[in-house]
Amino acid sequence: MSATPVHIEYESLGDPAHPAIVLIMGLGMQLTDWPDEFCRQLVARGYRVLRFDNRDCGLSGRAPAGRRARLMLAMAAAALGLPVRTPYTLEDMAGDALGLMDRLGIARAHIVGASMGGMIAQVLAAKFPQRVLSLTSIMSTSGNRRVSRPSKPARKVLLSRPADPKNPESVIEYMVEMFGVIGSPAYPSTTEELRQRLGRSVRRAYEPAGTARQLLAVIASGDRRKLLRTIIAPTLVIHGAADPLVPLAAGIDTAKQIPGAALQVIEGMGHDFPDALLPRLAQMIADHCDRSVAAPKAAAA
Repeated sequence: MSATPVHIEYESLGDPAHPAIVLIMGLGMQLTDWPDEFCRQLVARGYRVLRFDNRDCGLSGRAPAGRRARLMLAMAAAALGLPVRTPYTLEDMAGDALGLMDRLGIARAHIVGASMGGMIAQVLAAKFPQRVLSLTSIMSTSGNRRVSRPSKPARKVLLSRPADPKNPESVIEYMVEMFGVIGSPAYPSTTEELRQRLGRSVRRAYEPAGTARQLLAVIASGDRRKLLRTIIAPTLVIHGAADPLVPLAAGIDTAKQIPGAALQVIEGMGHDFPDALLPRLAQMIADHCDRSVAAPKAAAA
């Protein structure tokens, strides 16, 4: 765990007395990227919902300024099995979520992570099983490189940059292009819808150097299959069949590695949370959380 305290910006929704669902977002994404309607539906099912900005993102603390992240060099090192230098790890980021739970007096919670957030959630469930009621890993991976390669268009847009990184409008156009590539083909958003939604995020905060450092942490994490086999929390893996950034094979592999994990494949879903799927996703997750708490009681009876 990182010895340096990091401020974590968060939002709590619902009754604090209700069981907690902790939402962990993906690479470079903010707490506001968990759709409001999705959160409201989880609250309506009787849960307290916590969403937060990961370190180096949104309004949370930044890593100390240092050398520019050299992503291509890091990927080459990882491919050769060499260590990757990074200012923090996914385990440190899992510690941020745990620290937030401690701060709010939450002894155990349902952990839900998307993309990189799914990786962080996996680490949290494996390293701190006593704090995790259930795990939901969405559009994520085990770190197995053979099944995790993005499509060429997705890889290209992920590693590209805005034409003018200092101009918010240029950044917004870049992100609109990115989500046009990685989004759900069966549930497309219009360009104007993307521009409005992503514009709110960019104007709230934009930290490309932080996103690069987060990506270093992902690269350094490597293959987590051995770690995943130690997870004992009831686990649900959700993956889009049309995800070009983290292919379906990665979700299948993740479910295969975690003992007893259930896999839900959503046709036509890419690497985003389209409005049309929010009720279905919220129901899947709430049902899983309900079952994970009810199962031990039933076994005891």
